[in-house]
This record gives sequence, structure tokens and C-alpha cells, in this order.
Amino acid sequence: MQKIRKLFPYLLLIIISITLVLLVLKANAILEISSDILLIFRLLTVALLFVYAFHKRSLTTWILVSMVAGAEFGYDVPEVAKKLQVFSDIFLRMIKTIIAPLLFSTLVVGIAGHADIRQIGRMGWKSLLYFEIVSTFALFIGLLAINIGKAGVGVVLPQGTGIPPIANIKAQTTSDFILHIFPENIAKAIFEGQILQIVIFSVIFGIAVAMVKEKYRTPMIRFSESLAEVMFKFTNIVMYYAPIAVFAAIAFTVGHMGLDILYNLFKLLATLYVALIVFLVFVLLPVALIFRIPIRPFIRAVSEPATIAFATSNSESALPSAMESMEKFGIPRKIVAFVIPTGYSFNLDGTTLYLSLASIFVAQAAGIDLPLDKQLIICFTLMLTSKGVAGVSRASLVILLGTVVSFGLPVEPVFIILGIDVLMDMARTSVNVIGNCLATAVIARSENEFDEVAARNFKPE
Repeated sequence: MQKIRKLFPYLLLIIISITLVLLVLKANAILEISSDILLIFRLLTVALLFVYAFHKRSLTTWILVSMVAGAEFGYDVPEVAKKLQVFSDIFLRMIKTIIAPLLFSTLVVGIAGHADIRQIGRMGWKSLLYFEIVSTFALFIGLLAINIGKAGVGVVLPQGTGIPPIANIKAQTTSDFILHIFPENIAKAIFEGQILQIVIFSVIFGIAVAMVKEKYRTPMIRFSESLAEVMFKFTNIVMYYAPIAVFAAIAFTVGHMGLDILYNLFKLLATLYVALIVFLVFVLLPVALIFRIPIRPFIRAVSEPATIAFATSNSESALPSAMESMEKFGIPRKIVAFVIPTGYSFNLDGTTLYLSLASIFVAQAAGIDLPLDKQLIICFTLMLTSKGVAGVSRASLVILLGTVVSFGLPVEPVFIILGIDVLMDMARTSVNVIGNCLATAVIARSENEFDEVAARNFKPE
């Protein structure tokens, strides 16, 4: 019986794989199997997954099962699935209400509660150095992948994707970026979800609290501690809704876009996904080994936030879950509260890799052969101009559009990428979240504040 239980996850993976293959290949046409039989098979598979989720009693399992169920629902009932986006929007709205008070309270407690201002500065330069080194690796992996795969050469481009237009956002100049870091109105920053501005305000506020007399400092620290604990409980409540939101998000995506678009641009998707896997295995994994981060417990810790990010294509939706998981993983709250939000603006590993890959794809699709030095200039420009816009919908696509125009490349291939941008966004957003979670563990280890025992004993809820 014990052996069967150990084999069950692998059997489950095989069943999911078969189901997805049958969906994508449309087996009723290829294998001449009745569509009714395939429908029954898929429904039985989803039912089996739900039974497994009830047995497992894990939120991460429920989220994964909801993804499969959402894909099935969107495939078979697309017209209904197109109307389900409101349920995922509810989740995103609730998450956005958590971010500002959670960041504020945890940062104030972390700074004023320990009164070690020098540690904040030390963590700051360590984080920025780590972010830029890892992002550079991501940049070169993206360049290497697209030059080897040549996904843009000979691509047949679909017409009329039916995707909503991109928001009108301008690529940032250096001065715009510097000004964008500092809030002019904290209420406005909270309303617009400007994470970096909230962090700057909270850090300065925490330093100010640390500098006042004890009789003023103590009540503020107690208030912030209470607020942080309440917001973490608030997060737990909202997370119970996550499987429904994930189901709705995946169903909407499949119902709205269908699966046919995968056939025309599968090579581009495959190139991105393979490049991201290479980045995870050959960059983030060695980093984790070098800094002696327990691999299996870390995977368990990031599985829930990474899954949420993948399903919703939104980094903010995974922020509270990532912060809570990393704290349970043995990383002090003050480090988690500082590194992860900062990484949301400076450590976009998945987005950096995507931008380097997509920019050369544009040139390849247009039949332009760019020399290596020109490719490097374009990619480093993209890496710099993309900072600070992580919270903006489709911001990476907007930055890509502005940059290719400035380098004299055609814009048509960029709008073509828009057709599968949601599918690409899922993967790059997940890698962004994983990279930021690992960054907190690296900084905690460098500060000698990593709790080895808590990390090895981590168990997801």
C-alpha cells in the first residue's frame, strides 16, 4: 500500500499528460476516436484529480487540479468560459488590497523592531548586485536560445487574434525611472499598486520610527506587528479562493484563445519555455547549491506562489503567498519584506529572458540579420527600460514595442507576439516569482540569518 501511495503522484502526472496531449492534438481527428468518448475520458480524469485533491488536502494540489479542470472547461465550453474572468479578477482585487498594508507593516517591524539601519543598507547593495548578476545570465540565455532555435525564421503569423489592445505606456528614460522610485503621494502609490514606491516610503518610515524615543517607538512597532499578523491571516482567507480564481483564469484563456494558436507559434513558445527551464536548472539551481539552500524544501515552499503566478499571469497575485512561504521556510520577516518587493522591480529574471528572446524574434520574423553587438545593445537597453514596470499589465510587451521602434525594427511581429503573450506571460511570471524567492534565501544566508532547521522541516499547508 505504501508503494502504491508513492507511485500515485507519478500515475497522476501520466494521466494529466495524456489528457493534455489529447486536448492539444484533438485526438478525435488524429486517432479517429469518437469525440464523446474523449469527452467522457477527460471528465473522468478531472473527477479522478478532484478525488486526489480531496485526499491530499493541499492548497497547491487544489490549484494544480483547478488548472487542469479550467483547461478542460475552456476547451469544451468556450462561450461560457469567456464569461468567467470576473472570478479571477475578484481574486486579483483582493490580493491588491493586501499588498500595501502587508509591505508597510512587515518593513516597519523589520527596520524599527531591530533598529539596525546599517543592515538595511547592506541588504540593499547585496540584493542589487545579486539581481543584476542573475538578470544578466537570463539575458544571455534568452539570446542564445533564440539564435539557436531561430523561432522567428519562417513563422506563419495568425491574423485577428481578438486580444484586447495594449495599454498606452511609454518606455521609461533613466530620469523617469529614478523619479518613479520615489512616491509623490503614498495614497496614489497604493491606489496604483506601485510596489517599489510603497517599499521606499515604508523603509524611510521605519527608519524614522527607529530614530524616535522609546515611548513613541514602542506603540508604533506593536501596531505594525499586529497589522502584519492580521494581514497574514487575511491572506490565508483569500487563498482559499485561489483554486476558483485559477480555474476561471485558465478557462477564460483557453476559451478566449483556443488551442489552435499553439500550432502556428509553437516554436516560439517552446523556445521560451526551454530557455526558462535552462535558466532554472543551470543558473538558479547552482545558486541554491552554492548558498546551501535545501533544494526539495525550497521547491515545496515556492510551489504554491509559482503556481498562482503561472495560472493568473500576475506577479502581484503571488506576492503575499511568496512572503508567507519564505517566512515559514526560515527566512526572517525583515529580509523577506525587503528583498521580495525590491525584486519585483529589479529582479525580473523571466521577463528579462523573454525580452532578449522576443527582440531577436522580431528581427528574425522581419528577415533582418542582426550582428551580435547590435543584439547585445538592444537587449541591455530592454533590461534597463523594463525596471519598475512589473505591476503594469503587458508592460514587457509595451517596453519591447518602444525599444524595437527606437532601433528601427518593424513593429508588426510585436503585435503578433501579443496573440500568445498570455501563454508566454504565465511562464516568465512564474520564473520571476521563483527567482525572487531564491533571492531572499541567498540574502538571508549571506546575513547568517537563515534558519536551516525551519527550512528542512518546511511543509506546505
